[in-house]
Amino acid sequence: MTLKKVLIANRGEIACRVIRGCQELEIPTVAVCSDADLDSPHVKLADEHIVLGPPTPSESYLNIGKIIAAAKKSKASAIHPGYGFLSENADFAQAVEDEGLIFIGPTSDTIRSMGDKAAAKAAMQKAGVPTIPGFSGLIGDVAEDIAADIGYPVLVKAVAGGGGKGMRVVHDSSELETAISAARNEAQNSFGDDRLILEKYLKNPKHIEVQIFSDNYGNNIHLFERECSIQRRHQKIIEESPSPAIDDKMRKKMGKAAVDAAKVANYRNAGTVEFLYQSGKFYFLEMNTRLQVEHGVTEMVTGIDLVKLQLKTAAGEKLPFTQSDIALRGSSIQCRIYAEDPSNGFIPSPGKLLKFITPEGPNIRNDIGVSEGQTISSYYDPLIAKLLVWDLNRKDAAKKMSWALKRYVSLGFTTNIPFLQDVINSKPFVKGDLHTGFIDEYFPDWNLGKIPLEVFTVAALSEGRNYSSQRKESADPYSPWTNKGTWGGGF
Repeated sequence: MTLKKVLIANRGEIACRVIRGCQELEIPTVAVCSDADLDSPHVKLADEHIVLGPPTPSESYLNIGKIIAAAKKSKASAIHPGYGFLSENADFAQAVEDEGLIFIGPTSDTIRSMGDKAAAKAAMQKAGVPTIPGFSGLIGDVAEDIAADIGYPVLVKAVAGGGGKGMRVVHDSSELETAISAARNEAQNSFGDDRLILEKYLKNPKHIEVQIFSDNYGNNIHLFERECSIQRRHQKIIEESPSPAIDDKMRKKMGKAAVDAAKVANYRNAGTVEFLYQSGKFYFLEMNTRLQVEHGVTEMVTGIDLVKLQLKTAAGEKLPFTQSDIALRGSSIQCRIYAEDPSNGFIPSPGKLLKFITPEGPNIRNDIGVSEGQTISSYYDPLIAKLLVWDLNRKDAAKKMSWALKRYVSLGFTTNIPFLQDVINSKPFVKGDLHTGFIDEYFPDWNLGKIPLEVFTVAALSEGRNYSSQRKESADPYSPWTNKGTWGGGF
């Protein structure tokens, strides 16, 4: 089986990332875009493109019919969903399969079963994977009795979707009815599914996920863990591998549990098993049936290109290695660069990108989906790029990230770069004191202090210009690779 042509059903840096992987394997690519993205880097990078229509996601990137039609028109043989949008939509995967196309990811049945949190939890319990204490079924009129049995505080959680939507923490019985109503309404509006479950609420656990990979022949492996505890509004902003919280013994236990989860889900291709970790114990949270935003840190500590592995296994190849062949090397950290204002509740701050200079150097990687002069739209997620570093140990990796953030220039709108810099240099981060309440505990009222934003901007631009003048070649501004065609990780 070969992938004659791949359509990337996404935009931004992940679309660029997948296109680059296809280029290395000499696979032609098709980009899709909305009217607002006609001048975007992923469109220019692909061999051809098809315009889906208006910028509203429902009329473009979330429109299954239009994407399937684009695949047929371009004669693509496979579709890569990226992450976000339709990547975990079982109906989309089913539509791709029904057209006789290859969906570069798990089957629609797996996506459907793991997308239902109640069903996923039941499957994990059957497989012996530790789960969060709570009620295994759906809550109905007996929610109050269930919550009392679990013990407050409890977490009301939507069965479908993610990203913190349809989720409420309840501290006592007086809050329960209101929380259930709000969560149910939000879940219905966000996912079209108002079913809820109840679990014990773990205060400030660590969020640790394990990268899994499976081929079409029943071979399953894990590629170690990623520490994802630093979040805002249940969305990750800094990730790293390995986690500073666990040792090799715990790493093996979590890895085995993740592989067991892959087996019970009849998994194939790339995925992630997410756990909550507290007091030496870990609990299954959910399975993400797609490539993750933070997959790059795994690539940097293992030397394995996950996108190319996705493409090869989707084409019918077996995994080229076994579990014993994979080793951790050094430490990698990723910072997500968002067009948002950390001093104002992390609200998005769209605008025109006037100046964009990324740091470069040994073991520094930039995954980018924007270019100078481009308008960052309010229609889509405000993630504009990812900055990754690698070094021999976590201490040196953190220093390298701090150095790189100081030399990152993105002008035209507010970004979270100064905030990321403060977090990376904070004593709790350096010590590895990470948990999901990290930002609320250590940076509850963050702002730029008394230093005017203009001063920071001028200083950064000056530094960026000096650094930019040292470049000997003109590299693609949105490429996650060096101008020599190799990963920034340098492996």
